[in-house]
Amino acid sequence: MSSSTEGFRADWANKDFYNQLGVKKDASAEEIKKAYRRLARANHPDSNPGDAAKHDKFKSVAEAYDVLGDADKRAKYDEMRKLYAGGGFRGGFPGGYTNTGTAGGGGNVGFDLNDLLRDQASRGGGFGDLFGDLFRGGRQQQQRRSQKGSDVETTATIGFNDAIEGVTISLRLTADSACADCKGTGGKPGTKPKVCPQCEGAGFVTGSAGGAFAINETCPGCGGRQLVYDEPCPTCHGNGRGLSARTIQARIPAGVKDGQKIRLRGKGAAGENGGPAGDLFVTVKVSPHRLFGRKGDNLTIDVPVSFDELALGADIKVPTLGGAPVTLKVPAGTPNGRTFRVRGKGATKADGTKGDLLATLEVQVPAVLDAKARAAVEAYKSATSAKPLRSKLFEEA
Repeated sequence: MSSSTEGFRADWANKDFYNQLGVKKDASAEEIKKAYRRLARANHPDSNPGDAAKHDKFKSVAEAYDVLGDADKRAKYDEMRKLYAGGGFRGGFPGGYTNTGTAGGGGNVGFDLNDLLRDQASRGGGFGDLFGDLFRGGRQQQQRRSQKGSDVETTATIGFNDAIEGVTISLRLTADSACADCKGTGGKPGTKPKVCPQCEGAGFVTGSAGGAFAINETCPGCGGRQLVYDEPCPTCHGNGRGLSARTIQARIPAGVKDGQKIRLRGKGAAGENGGPAGDLFVTVKVSPHRLFGRKGDNLTIDVPVSFDELALGADIKVPTLGGAPVTLKVPAGTPNGRTFRVRGKGATKADGTKGDLLATLEVQVPAVLDAKARAAVEAYKSATSAKPLRSKLFEEA
């Protein structure tokens, strides 16, 4: 026997579903149905908002009816309770049983359990399959009653500086939620609910999937809410849903990149029946900067310089983003287009450290020269004419 099956045995065999519904063990199917409807109506969460005790009572009642309301499940449950009461599950599996039906622990089962298991195995199943549908039904009921809210996606545009330093922004969100007028019940405010006649309060109906297979589907009559109203809510027309608008504060971390998606846990749509809220995904758009660019975690900047500064060497001041300027020491004979790296003046990385600032030198040619400047350039031209710059081009061609 697997550990999971062992857990189910101890859990379900100790639950008295008859007592939970307030009926006798020999109650008819009609008596069980009436008892369930009465208790479900009295303890339903829609009718008792904020009452945790009645919510728990409603869950236990629904669990009990899921078993006792089905003739096949009820028969298996009764058999399991009989076995457990007689000690048939306590001697261990499978060595604790004899062919006479007597468990090793001393309890009398009343029939041959090995025959029962062999019959199940001959049909391709084991102990877990014997009571499998009994266990699965309760878990499905639990899942339908508590659901996580939907995830929400939105887009936010921030400035270049805010992307580098981090910023808190306000987001106006519109999302699907419970109808504000009927609080998600789907019924007209002030009217009383009744158990859905289509699913008889189960919240789901069983349909055929072909052959011997059956599947549970959300009840189309009540949408899984288990209760219906004679008069639907005029605002949501009975579906229990509506749109809600809210404003939240979202923290965009330092160093976020253009197009990056940020996940904010628990900021999405509200959950249903106590389920957790969904998540909010924010796609960040970063506006360009007039001076700085970005390359990964590094910032870039083009620095205009004159020919003489590169030829003779110079100390050049360069701005940084949001900080004091730095000085670049340009050696004499530096070529045009050389990039200097300034450590720690870039964007914030994921580990909290910072990238670098990449400063590229670009020679600026004056559009207009006065007489003095022109004479100086002409003199330079004459001094360097013996070494033409393009001579190697023709030699290698």
